[in-house]
Amino acid sequence: MVQSLIKLFHRDLDAVKKELNAYNNETVIWKVDKSVSNCSGNLALHLVGNLNHFIGATLGNTGYIRQRDLEFSQKDVPVNDIIAMLDDTKTMIANTLNKLSDEDLQKEYRRNPFEDYMTTAYFLLHLKSHLAYHLGQINYHRRLLD
Repeated sequence: MVQSLIKLFHRDLDAVKKELNAYNNETVIWKVDKSVSNCSGNLALHLVGNLNHFIGATLGNTGYIRQRDLEFSQKDVPVNDIIAMLDDTKTMIANTLNKLSDEDLQKEYRRNPFEDYMTTAYFLLHLKSHLAYHLGQINYHRRLLD
């Protein structure tokens, strides 16, 4: 399961990079309009923050400190810098998940005390779905606004 998760996370993070590189004009990744409230740049930063927090800091003890507000407020980060962050995130995912055993995947994972019980494997699948959801938004953003 771990190798499949790594492969899927890497595939979709590479797809985010491909989408960002496909813009004809790099500045458009920060564009919003009345029907599109989250731009691709902020969605990419959000994915980096989300994965580094929930996988890196929580499971891998990387020491990553999330600044969620910046994920949506920071602007004009060069695409090459975001690509580097996505690559670093891929490395972190492989390093962290490769240390997990089958027993670790079955341990309880709670983001807060009021959540229903879930396993670490279940939460990793949730994070993978979250990534795919925002990848789709990035794709539509590019096709609608670029």
